[in-house]
Amino acid sequence: MNTTTPGPSDDALPAAPAAPQATPRGRGLRAAVARALWRWFPPRPGSIAACDQRMGRPPWGAMVHVVWAVWVFITPAFAGGEYGYSLRWAATTAVTFPLFLWLYATSIVQTPRKAYAAALAMVAMCLVVLPWYPSGLSYFVFGCVMLQPRRGRAMLPYLAALVGLNALLIGYALSIGYPWQALVWMPTVTAIIGALVVVDRSNVEREAALRLSHDEVRRLAALAERERIGRDLHDLLGHTLSMVALKSDLAGRMLERDPHAARAEIGEVSRVAREALAQVRRAVSGIRSAGIAAELASAKLLLETDGVAFTYRFDDGFSDGALPAAVESALALAVREAATNIQRHAHAARAEARFSIEHGEAVLRIADDGRGGTITPGNGLSGMRERIEGVRGRLRVDSSRRGGTTVEARVPLAANDDAAPP
Repeated sequence: MNTTTPGPSDDALPAAPAAPQATPRGRGLRAAVARALWRWFPPRPGSIAACDQRMGRPPWGAMVHVVWAVWVFITPAFAGGEYGYSLRWAATTAVTFPLFLWLYATSIVQTPRKAYAAALAMVAMCLVVLPWYPSGLSYFVFGCVMLQPRRGRAMLPYLAALVGLNALLIGYALSIGYPWQALVWMPTVTAIIGALVVVDRSNVEREAALRLSHDEVRRLAALAERERIGRDLHDLLGHTLSMVALKSDLAGRMLERDPHAARAEIGEVSRVAREALAQVRRAVSGIRSAGIAAELASAKLLLETDGVAFTYRFDDGFSDGALPAAVESALALAVREAATNIQRHAHAARAEARFSIEHGEAVLRIADDGRGGTITPGNGLSGMRERIEGVRGRLRVDSSRRGGTTVEARVPLAANDDAAPP
């Protein structure tokens, strides 16, 4: 059962606001059921549902696993005799199954403390009805699974609880006449399902943390870039504009007294302004350029967050620091666009970027093992091709169904020594 565990517990926390935009969406019966659940069981802070909602997942996704409660209705077919289908079984099911559904929903939407109480109540309900109702063993399994450790809780107490509860169940069931063959599977089932739930929860939390880390890296990089731009512009223009203002005032005062000197000062103002304009253009070119190392790091984070193993290598003789600025920027932006296309469309398991120098050309090859197929040129691929052709290079894309896609960019170095970044 896939139940993602949330953060710290506190019964005193207020209920999560049931904002209209957070209401589950859907159509027909599914939408009506979702709205009813949302109204009757609003997710509390720290609950499994609230955690799923916070990570962009359906808050009632964990309820799908109640389908495994079908064993409540199948078990009597194997038990037979007085433990099979009977009026007593039907009456017990009519009483306990709705209560089980309520307890399971409570364990999903309530704070961890109340969720644990609901899980223990499932275990207790199993023990109460077990003397005449073998189907209650399913309630025991659900109760054990919903005792899973929440974020910040240690795994060892959960394992100890599983051992203790299984020992209690087996000892009690044997004492009331259950055969050991009907009980031997219980510790194995609860341990396996409990371990799967914890592993799945850990994977989901790790994925969410990696996504947040990715966003934080981007935010910090953007903040650092804004600060750098602000410093550069201040250093670049502050002194220059002060000089322009000073010389303009001086030329104005000297205009009638010494026209020749005034014209010289105005000429100096013009020279300083042209130099400032050239410096601003160089600064803007630097701002717009992209570095290969930064784009490779970003691509690795993007793809591995999505489950794609990404590697890259530089052949002997290749050094991104020695490339002309225009070539480095074009190749770096090609890496960015290729990584985005792999993440969105390729459904790949692995991807590799390789850089080399061949016959005076900087060569970039990016290959994946995705589904491949017919390539439909879009804005991204067209933009990549335009940037590569803008530095006198050429772009080639090879794609075969079930054979993956390879993007190759070749840019001549000698023809771009003096080019500015695109």
